[in-house]
Amino acid sequence: MSTTTDYDDNDVKIITKPVQSKNPVLIEGFPGIGLVGNIASQHMIEELNMEYIGSIDSRYFPSIAVLYEGLINMPVRIYENVEHNIIIVISDIPISHSVSYDVSNALVDWAESINVREIASIAGIAIMDGGHKVFGAATTPEMLDKIRDKVEIFQMGTISGISGSVMAECLLRGIPAISLLGATKTQNPDPRAASAVIKVLNELYGLSISTDRLIEQAERIEIELQKLAEDVQATERKGEVKKEFPMYG
Repeated sequence: MSTTTDYDDNDVKIITKPVQSKNPVLIEGFPGIGLVGNIASQHMIEELNMEYIGSIDSRYFPSIAVLYEGLINMPVRIYENVEHNIIIVISDIPISHSVSYDVSNALVDWAESINVREIASIAGIAIMDGGHKVFGAATTPEMLDKIRDKVEIFQMGTISGISGSVMAECLLRGIPAISLLGATKTQNPDPRAASAVIKVLNELYGLSISTDRLIEQAERIEIELQKLAEDVQATERKGEVKKEFPMYG
């Protein structure tokens, strides 16, 4: 594909094909609690049949390439859907705190260069009670009003990691941005939390992305985790027997 180097400061490099969308919405989903941002973004990319247009790379990223159906992929990728005027940035690797500022700064620089209308940051948030709420925050009163009747406003607290860094960068530059935090009770992948976030994005941006496949995936993951827990318990019981009667093997 014909590409251009859109951003390169030696630490972070962004290379993409020319963006076709005019004043797009940029959605970013990086790994975090429950992998909410990553799962939601990947599902949207597949359901909207989005086109791969480029990648973000850094010398601070782990030295890996990602395989998908035998093909090599960059770990941090950029996709576009011109029909819906949406850009999605997705990562298969966690971004360490030490490099979060550099990556978010580069990402927002690039977002400004393509004249984004607004940025939506997707992440997870740990909660103790049940249910899959979506908490929201914004960089401007206007953006807060936009999400007020669709989410539970995150009244006080912190947004950590790359998502928090992106939001802070948007605030400094006066870029309209929202943070959508899918509530989860687990550190394990939580497709139900990702599904709840997608439903909010559907309302905000006039999309009709089905989350049925994510719910099926959630049920399968729950069954697999239950089986894993049972296997671990069974292994521990065997270990206790061996410990008690070591001479019998």
